[in-house]
Amino acid sequence: MSRTTPGVRLLPNAITVLALCAGLSAVQFALTGAYVLSIGAIGVAAILDSLDGRIARLLDASSKMGAELDSLSDAISFGVAPALVLYVWLPGDDRFGWVVALIFAVCMVLRLARFNTLLDEEQPPFASEFFVGVPAPAGGLTALLPVIVTLEFGTGWWSSPPVVWVWTVATAVLLISRIPTLSLKKLRAPAKAVAPLLVGVGLLAAAVIQYPLIALAAALVLYLAHIPYAVRRYHWLAAHPEAWDVPGRERRAMRRGLRGQRRLGLRKPRLRRVAGAARRAVQRGDGGNSDGAGAGAGTATSHVSRVYPPANPTRTSSRKRGWRRIGLRQRER
Repeated sequence: MSRTTPGVRLLPNAITVLALCAGLSAVQFALTGAYVLSIGAIGVAAILDSLDGRIARLLDASSKMGAELDSLSDAISFGVAPALVLYVWLPGDDRFGWVVALIFAVCMVLRLARFNTLLDEEQPPFASEFFVGVPAPAGGLTALLPVIVTLEFGTGWWSSPPVVWVWTVATAVLLISRIPTLSLKKLRAPAKAVAPLLVGVGLLAAAVIQYPLIALAAALVLYLAHIPYAVRRYHWLAAHPEAWDVPGRERRAMRRGLRGQRRLGLRKPRLRRVAGAARRAVQRGDGGNSDGAGAGAGTATSHVSRVYPPANPTRTSSRKRGWRRIGLRQRER
């Protein structure tokens, strides 16, 4: 059994501290008017935040201290830092802008506190594929979307104080909401899609190098656009437990099959109801037309309206079994 050295165990925590420093540096860049560097610093913090947990699991260096340090770093890098950047960048009423900044920071802390509590609760197997609400890095960058658009295209309706305040509060609501969003940690690419994905990564790198702000804004808009799909997928999985442990290709086949059934107007046969009505009609021997058939056998009696006699009545009657031999009780008269 391998033992992890103290230096290796320190590496994930060091990455978390670097993410914290990057988030705090964003505030310093905003105070000097370098808003592009502020956005870049928060973006670097988001990348480092996505790496520290993976490296900790890869090196078997996970610890309770690392988990708590990660939450505290996220609260500052993606809660406090974006709120202060918005407050410094946005001119106008300082008092109302400060209230909005406080709302965003408080909602970020509440979102992280709820995330820590959900780790100890039992969840369905498919819940690990989703986040509850928008995660902290995505929320911190989404709140800065008006700043990104203004730096790239200049001032407009998107940079007016009321729009920015409403956008910031709406992002804060997404943070503490119960809306499911996809977790990139559980996404698996099929073997056939590896080459196109690598080409896409190259194109994305070229776009980030040439048009960094436009690429970041487009990525944030696409992320927000995926939320309806994530909600639909979450509810579909919750309603189909048989698909929880099924690979992605088989899940897609199941969804296509169900959509095809709905498109054709097909329904699952009610086997219990039809079988019960048919059994009662055969036992009565009256074709199911008596008054005791009930309303539930209305459609089934048309299929059992005739009860044919056996081919050889003499032979069949000679082999009749008594009610004692077949284990039935005698009807009380």
